Amino acid sequence: MKIGDRYLCIYGATGGGLNGGHNGRILTMWNKTLDPKSPDFKWTEAIEVCSSDGMEDQDAIDPGLLLDPQTGRLWVCYGTYFGTIRLIELDPSTGYRMKGNIEKDIAIDCEATDLIYRDGWYYLLGTHGTCCDGVNSTYNIVVGRSRSVEGPYLDNVGRDMFHGGGRMVICAGDNATGPGHFGRTVIDEGVEIMSCHFEADFNRSGRSVLAVRPLLWKNGWPVAGEHFKGGTYALLSERRGYSLELAVDFVRMYQKRERFWQLDLSKPVVQIAPQPLDSVVGTWPKGDIALRCGDYMFRPNQLWTITPVETEGVGGYLSNPYFKITIAGTDRALAATANLELITTPEFTGADEQLWRIEQLVDGTYRIMPKRIPGQQDVNTSYVIYSAADSTPTLAEYDFQSDNSKWNLRPFCK
Repeated sequence: MKIGDRYLCIYGATGGGLNGGHNGRILTMWNKTLDPKSPDFKWTEAIEVCSSDGMEDQDAIDPGLLLDPQTGRLWVCYGTYFGTIRLIELDPSTGYRMKGNIEKDIAIDCEATDLIYRDGWYYLLGTHGTCCDGVNSTYNIVVGRSRSVEGPYLDNVGRDMFHGGGRMVICAGDNATGPGHFGRTVIDEGVEIMSCHFEADFNRSGRSVLAVRPLLWKNGWPVAGEHFKGGTYALLSERRGYSLELAVDFVRMYQKRERFWQLDLSKPVVQIAPQPLDSVVGTWPKGDIALRCGDYMFRPNQLWTITPVETEGVGGYLSNPYFKITIAGTDRALAATANLELITTPEFTGADEQLWRIEQLVDGTYRIMPKRIPGQQDVNTSYVIYSAADSTPTLAEYDFQSDNSKWNLRPFCK
C-alpha cells in the first residue's frame, strides 16, 4: 500500500495450519520504490506487529490492510478458519503497532479477510469453507458490514460474522469451484473489478487459477458479476430502453390477421419465426451504414454478435480481451469515426476503431468504448457509446452519473 511517498508491505510468515502449525507472525516493511532497477529500491528491516503462539485458537496469517479514508487510521485484519479473525491498528507513519493497541476478535469461520470502505460502511470480506482439496474444495467468499471499523460486522439478515454470519459474494460457477482471497480494484467511477482464485478450474485439469470478475453493488452489498464472454445481444440504452440498430428501412413482416371478435379458438396456435436475415439484408446499403436507436423488435438490424478478439498483438484490458461487434449473421462491424460518431463498415478488418472494451458497471449496466479513436495516438479511456438523445447514438465522454453512458445487453434467444 502506498502511504505518502513510500510503499508499505505487510506479510505473514509461517503459520497457516497443516505443516506450518499455528504459530504465525505478521510483519511490515517499507520501500521508497517498487522498481527493482532503481537505486532507491531497498526494503527496510521487517518488524513484527502481531503473532500467534501455536496454542491459542488463532493463527496470525493472511493480513489485509485498510487505510481509513475518513480518519487516516491504518487497520489490519488477519486470521484463519481455524480460529478468529482479528483486528489491530498500526501507525501509518511507521508501520509499527499502535502503542497500547489490543487486538479485537471480529469474525469466525473464515480466512484471507479484506477490509474496504464505501459510502459510510466498512465491509469485511472473508473466505469461508474448505480449501486445498481441488475439485472438492468448498471455498466461497462472504461479507458483513458495519458503520464502525471495529464492528460488529453483520450480514444482510443481521447475523454477526463473529457468530458465523456472512452474505455470499461469489461461489462456485462457470465450471470452477472454490473461490477465495478477495481483492478489489476501482478502474473508474462506477467501474470496479474483483479478483479471487478458484481452487479448481474444471477446464484446466482442476488447477487453481486467478479469476477477475466485475464487482457489482446491489442495495449496498458487493456481489460478483459474471465473466463476459460475448454472444448475440440487443444493445438497449439505459436512457430510454431503445435498441442500437442499423439506420435502414423498416421491412414489414407478413402476418395473416384475425379479428379478435372472430377468433376460431379450435384452430391450433402456430409459432411465428423471427424475421430472417436473408429476407432483409439485400435491402441494406452495401457501404458504411449509420446507426440510430429505435423500438426493440428483435429484427436483424438490431441483433449484434459480440466476439472476443484474441489475435496476437491486439491486446486487451484488465479482465478481458477486446471484442468485435458485428450484426448477427454478417461481418458488418461496428466502428468509431474520427469525428466521434458511430458507423458500421461492410467487414471487420481488426482496426483499432473496430475493437471494443466492454465493462459491466457497479449497477449492472455496461459501458462500451472503442479501443482507439481514429486520428488519436493514445488508447481511448474516455469516450463511450452514448445516447445523446432517445434516437441518437454517438461517442461522448463517460459519465457514470448519466444514464446516457450506460447500456444493457439483452441476450437473444430464438
